[in-house]
Amino acid sequence: MSDNSQLWNEDLAPTNESQRTWRWYHFAALWVGMVMCIPAYTLAASLIEGGMSAGQAVLTVFLANTIVLLPMLLIGHAGTKYGIPYAVLARASFGTSGARLPALMRAIVACGWYGIQTWFGGQMIYTLLGVMMGSEIGGAKIGGLGINGAQLLCFIAFWAIQFWYIVHGMDAIRKLETYTAPLKIIICFVLLGWVYQKAGGFGTLLEQPSQFVEGGKKAGQFWPTFWPSLTAMIGFWATLALNIPDFTRFAKTQRDQVLGQSVGLPVPMGLLAALAVIVTSATVVLYGKAIWDPVDLASRMTGVAVLVALVVLLIDTISVNLAANLVGPAYDFSALAPKHISYRTGGYITAGIALAMMPWKLLETTQGYIFTWLIGYSALLGPIAGVLIVDYYLIRKTELNVGALYVDNGEYSYTNGWNSAALLAFAFGVAPNVPGFLNATFPASFGDVGEGFKLIYTYAWFVGIAIAALVYGILMKGRAAKAVPPPIPEKA
Repeated sequence: MSDNSQLWNEDLAPTNESQRTWRWYHFAALWVGMVMCIPAYTLAASLIEGGMSAGQAVLTVFLANTIVLLPMLLIGHAGTKYGIPYAVLARASFGTSGARLPALMRAIVACGWYGIQTWFGGQMIYTLLGVMMGSEIGGAKIGGLGINGAQLLCFIAFWAIQFWYIVHGMDAIRKLETYTAPLKIIICFVLLGWVYQKAGGFGTLLEQPSQFVEGGKKAGQFWPTFWPSLTAMIGFWATLALNIPDFTRFAKTQRDQVLGQSVGLPVPMGLLAALAVIVTSATVVLYGKAIWDPVDLASRMTGVAVLVALVVLLIDTISVNLAANLVGPAYDFSALAPKHISYRTGGYITAGIALAMMPWKLLETTQGYIFTWLIGYSALLGPIAGVLIVDYYLIRKTELNVGALYVDNGEYSYTNGWNSAALLAFAFGVAPNVPGFLNATFPASFGDVGEGFKLIYTYAWFVGIAIAALVYGILMKGRAAKAVPPPIPEKA
């Protein structure tokens, strides 16, 4: 047998019985921990800015997360059944070499998110220091960066705090999620009580009709706004729908991962959107304007409240960033070169790229954040999900030859390690969304893109997953091999 150290290391190997310690409440806590984050809180803001009423915004967020839960559970099944991470599961469909492509795509997106969340955390430290000193700390912006020296130092400080968890591994992250989830729920109720008492109610924002009603500013434009918004909301967790096996491989049973995720994702996400709308409605009464940014809101509190609020927000951002945006790319980078890159080294690479990406530039406009960043990468990740689901359920009937996933001369090696069917399906899934993406990203250069392509782009995730699934299913029909299972490489 050839040298397979290029496909295997201890971090990528299937989990054993002693490692499968996650029960349903660990998964529920994981999701509550990830859902309760600043970007998720501000999602409702983008929808209301787009013209929706409070109720429409909350329902859109809830519906999107119910939809994305389905691929989450389907793909998560393989992680629990075989104990393998996403980057290894992808080898069954893309090939032992080809799987590096979806792994790298998932990893780069996660690096962007890791940087965005780290920027939010740094901004909290920056705000807290300003409140404690009685005036905003700052100074002139650094040329080329667009932020001042204090903001840069706070960003790096928060980056360093998270680095501790990279060094201490997956179990430290699980404990952080489990212990902080109840705290976040309590804080939500405290925040609701605080704004109700201070504002004497929940304000008038909740009663405002949508701008799509007859006579409104955007009368008759609900559906053209709703679909891209729904796609963007799905895009928010589309990354996790791919690499959820990175977590479910530690589940004790299938019931634990299914029940835990079903309890932990759609309802808490909808409730967080409702909380955001209610609290923001009260800020109109308190401050004369809608304040969607919880960091800005926390900085307006007085006394010990501001300290407590910002410390909770800091813990929250650390827990969501590590779980949602570090674990996946750490495994993905490890899968690119298992012989040289461990899970921990993959985490170091993720943290390094997040620094270099200058995340504050991604967040300069809400439009850029929602319609370029979120929809743009959902167009890439949807097709990968389509290929994985069809391969695992329709082609393999959930039966994988685990040993062959770790050798370069088995049934998943296809042609020199690449499965052309998966690559073609991915290309066909992405292609229809490219013109719309270019138009959204560079409107000045690609302003003449046809309305049909713009319309397709509003459904980017749906279009990508459907086309890729169909093409892959047709190309792979009858091709699932029945090979003798090669052994899984022994642990060193």
